[in-house]
Amino acid sequence: MIHIVHRVGIQAQPSAVYRALSTTQGVAAWWTRDTHGVSAPGGRIDVHFNAPTGERLGSMAFEVKALVPDQEVRWHCIEGPQEWVGTDVVFRLSHAEPQCIVNFTHANWREASEFNAHCSMKWATFLLSLKALLETGDGRPAPHDLKIDNWN
Repeated sequence: MIHIVHRVGIQAQPSAVYRALSTTQGVAAWWTRDTHGVSAPGGRIDVHFNAPTGERLGSMAFEVKALVPDQEVRWHCIEGPQEWVGTDVVFRLSHAEPQCIVNFTHANWREASEFNAHCSMKWATFLLSLKALLETGDGRPAPHDLKIDNWN
């Protein structure tokens, strides 16, 4: 299995980082504006990626597997691109004054591929969007995210 792994320090309290990761409103402020669902264990979160024109580019659905306040958010992909279905997205938080460290894993990809590389880079840009949101108040969620290649 292949895993995407990133680590980022954010100048914010773990409770603020946790809120941005564990609520649909928080996720909409750093990942994609078109985020809906129930942010509770067993709940479903739907994320849609749209072009600035409104054209739908892609969608995923996740079952919320775990929410541990100020420590961990865990989702399991149940719908979306074939490569994503069955994968797990995990955000683990730790406090290292003056930062909250986010250890991110998108686990259980079946193979390394060009799409996996694209998604790894996009996760990195969205984690920087999370950092910007919490440090400056302005994230860059889709459709206003950093464009990295011809796939988005």
